[in-house]
Amino acid sequence: MYSFMGGGLFCAGVGNILLIVSTATDYWMQYRHSNNYMHQGLWRYCTPGKCFTQMDSVAYWDATRAFMILSLLACFIGIIFGIMAFIHYSSFDRFDKTFAAGVLFFISCFFVFLAMAVYTGVTINYYGKRYGNWRFSWSYIIGWVAVVLTFFSGIFYMCAYRMHECPRSPNPH
Repeated sequence: MYSFMGGGLFCAGVGNILLIVSTATDYWMQYRHSNNYMHQGLWRYCTPGKCFTQMDSVAYWDATRAFMILSLLACFIGIIFGIMAFIHYSSFDRFDKTFAAGVLFFISCFFVFLAMAVYTGVTINYYGKRYGNWRFSWSYIIGWVAVVLTFFSGIFYMCAYRMHECPRSPNPH
């Protein structure tokens, strides 16, 4: 049980760091405009030598930002519950923290998946049809890695919960 919880905490911790990096950085997409390479993130777009805050309230940016922030919060709270379950913190005896951490990691995975799906769909439909020389960049890729890590942290915690709730009987029939 503890090995699953440890693996889940490791995946969740790395996933949360990657979510922070992905959300905060400006390399979700790179494109070429007027013979210059530019890049943009969720909060800023950058030309060679200068970055600007994205002042436009575009719905898909707002949705992606909101889902990424919700994912960060769910993952962070899941890590707190995961640590509390790991050290047997017992302020809530009837509340299973292992199960709650697993559910929060799955919720985090769902939110980051929604954020990545919204951004991917709109970017491909808009930029794919209008510009030929663009690509997704490393912040975007880190977001997809965070989807996988938060999913596996949820799996690990659900396995730990299952092992704790349904221990194997010592006498097989």
